[in-house]
Amino acid sequence: MENSSKNKKVADQVAEMIADAGVKHLYAITGDSLNDLTDAIVRDGRVKFVHMRHEESGAFAASAEAQLTGKLAACAGSSGPGHVHLINGLYDAQRSNAPVLAIASTCASSVFGTEYFQETNPTLLFSNCNVYNEMATTPTQVPHMLQAAMQEAIGRGGVGIIGLPADVIGLPAVDSYASTKALYTQRLPEPSEEEINAAADLINNAKTVAIFAGSGAKNAAVLINELSEKVNAPVGTTYKSQLELAGACKNYVGHMGYLGMWSAEDAIASADVLILIGMNFPYPGFFPTDKKIIQVDVRAERLGRKSKVDVAVRADAGLFFSALLPKIETKSDSAFLDKALSDYADIKAKYEEPVKNPGKQGSVRPEYMLSLLDRLADDNAVFTVDTGMNNVWTSHYLTQKKDRRMIGSFSHGSMANAMPMAIGAKFACPDRQVIAICGDGGFTMLMGELLTIIQYQLPVKLLVADNRTLAFVKWEMEMAGLTPNETNLTNPDFGKMAQTIGFQAETVDDPANLEAAMQRWLSAEGPALLSVVTDPDAASFSFSEKLMDSAKPGNPLSNFGPLGS
Repeated sequence: MENSSKNKKVADQVAEMIADAGVKHLYAITGDSLNDLTDAIVRDGRVKFVHMRHEESGAFAASAEAQLTGKLAACAGSSGPGHVHLINGLYDAQRSNAPVLAIASTCASSVFGTEYFQETNPTLLFSNCNVYNEMATTPTQVPHMLQAAMQEAIGRGGVGIIGLPADVIGLPAVDSYASTKALYTQRLPEPSEEEINAAADLINNAKTVAIFAGSGAKNAAVLINELSEKVNAPVGTTYKSQLELAGACKNYVGHMGYLGMWSAEDAIASADVLILIGMNFPYPGFFPTDKKIIQVDVRAERLGRKSKVDVAVRADAGLFFSALLPKIETKSDSAFLDKALSDYADIKAKYEEPVKNPGKQGSVRPEYMLSLLDRLADDNAVFTVDTGMNNVWTSHYLTQKKDRRMIGSFSHGSMANAMPMAIGAKFACPDRQVIAICGDGGFTMLMGELLTIIQYQLPVKLLVADNRTLAFVKWEMEMAGLTPNETNLTNPDFGKMAQTIGFQAETVDDPANLEAAMQRWLSAEGPALLSVVTDPDAASFSFSEKLMDSAKPGNPLSNFGPLGS
């Protein structure tokens, strides 16, 4: 028998199992039904209990850690409201394919179904954001269910959930007849010879080829570049994967989507053959229906989900390209690629126009702010990005240097993710610069995590774009012809506020002072916050050449017509 249960509680068994699985941190708030587990984790000593100020933040932190390390991360919530708070961050982790274990402790099993204090049903609650989701009602079930939750999270890339009632977690542990360890394997799915030949035939018989890659292709960037150069194929990416792929691909032409670039969209729509690699693109309607499409993904369920596919291959991207490249004939005609590269160069030139106009006192241009950050941040910095207008600016101005990473709620699209993700990122990568790029709306939603950062003295750098409005929502409403009601925010001086709790912090409202302030902020030894009073009317529309030309400082958004016109 593994893990002898003599004189151990279920709580001790759980603490040992998650430590043996390689979990380094448990992001949680302790209390009532979770107290036995908290005590066991602290006594075991191998997993650090990170005391968050909100369970939602704990789930976001675990999601970020898992995405950065590729290893299992964990969070927990106590009975009722405690684990209910986890749900938003767990949706993000599930949609990001982050291997996360969530422990939902509950009231005692003896009072299930009686409307007891804080009674909920975690199995129903988390039914749509998991790869495993079960409730243990006896000690015998716990090691099997916990191992299954961890194994599914690791193997399938998602959230494994186990419900642990308060009475069960305090009972004597029972030995397992099966493994109690989470098992990792490096074996990757390989393409068949038939699949490679079918893909090669389409590519060799096509006049023009384009490649669209997501985060699942990041480890194959060198091979993607080799194929791109061999067949003169422009390479587009998802927003999420641009930092991971753009720097390695000579023929990169931008990312695609509602924050994307017409250079990528036009190339992908026009190519005779389109290769989709490792992407979970969330939007329908961007891929052509009258072209040949090859899709490659390690997850078979994603094949054909967003496009009509002619050749579908369940395989690792690197193994696919390694087998494909020897069968591909070189193409000499570069006109199609040259047009896409020229379009992308035009977009990048337009990006520089607002940077040359840094704004005025009380209204700093966010483009200028992000261009400074891109220049001054470390070459291997980890950026966490709030949903909203910060996605617009980071998608345009953050560039790959050496080994930069960018984490955000790119598929779930939640506000308030950047600061808690930065906490998980810093615990995961203590030797790397971690920068949270926060909108004022998202920042204030989970502002209690400022205290978590101070409590652990995490040298996280928080950049707050204070534009006094829910700017992306305002943009959406104006583009739809609506009056932007209820989007204004009344904010404090975030710099002064952060100083009172121990941050090195300041507020900048004059672009002339921003570079020096940003240098002080980035060089601070401990937690640091820089609040920048930015232009609430700044906008960019690089998915449309017409709108991008129109989006000049001072032009009202209402002049631009409906989205996509």
